[in-house]
Amino acid sequence: MNEQLLAGFVMKVQGVGKWIHKLTCSLGCKQPFVLQPKNYSFMFWKKMFLVGLTGGIASGKSTVAAVFRELGCPVVDADQIARQIVEPDSPAYWAIVRSFGEEILLEDKKINREKLGNIIFTDGEKRQLLNSITHPEIHKAMLKQIFKYFIQGYRYVILDVPLLFETNKLAKFMKHTVVVYCDPQAQLTRLMKRNSLTQAEAERRIGAQMPLEQKRKLANHVIDNSGDSVSTYRQVCKLHSQLEDSLDFLAVRLLAVVTLTGIGGLLCILIKRCIF
Repeated sequence: MNEQLLAGFVMKVQGVGKWIHKLTCSLGCKQPFVLQPKNYSFMFWKKMFLVGLTGGIASGKSTVAAVFRELGCPVVDADQIARQIVEPDSPAYWAIVRSFGEEILLEDKKINREKLGNIIFTDGEKRQLLNSITHPEIHKAMLKQIFKYFIQGYRYVILDVPLLFETNKLAKFMKHTVVVYCDPQAQLTRLMKRNSLTQAEAERRIGAQMPLEQKRKLANHVIDNSGDSVSTYRQVCKLHSQLEDSLDFLAVRLLAVVTLTGIGGLLCILIKRCIF
């Protein structure tokens, strides 16, 4: 692998090198870090690739993710991270309150997710505004988890991302993409029952997302969750076996994710420089 080429890519990430150098100086490291090709050589002793898992609202994506976990696969859950990064007093929390007003808060000052959801599902501009606030923070938190699994030597990591194809910022780093599909009527019925919605409300929420049929065409793999749980489980097991036996590697893509945010590489580099 051409480390000179990779280092050139790193240096194009504006401000990352200077930020890391300044931070290592402030931490009192004996040898402050400067971006050089040799600093990334440690990243290629393991082989791992990323698998993007997505679907539509009430299509069964969480069920499929649970099966992957049961099979021993690490799963990075964007929805779970999204809840964590908007906890009170976090940067994203205050940005959302400034943008949407205090009327979206509960009595305990936490964000009323249902009320905020009703706003963004009926207003495309508000939905884009919320995404612009939360997505950068979500990506940083996801990166930290990816890097942890990378160091631990996992064969592949599942990234559970509802808007994988809509945003397209993460999709380009995935070696495989998996869509959890179900027929439109099953999706509508499940959503109405799960969220206690009227048909009109459920249809509006489904309509706010990219159609499952379109996602199905974009994905490398499809898990059809229209049937029973046994059928879904078998499909996931089969896909897991295929991925485990795959010879696809994603060192370059992982490095790109790391350098774009600067966090994963920063953690490992700081440990290396400060301890050794």
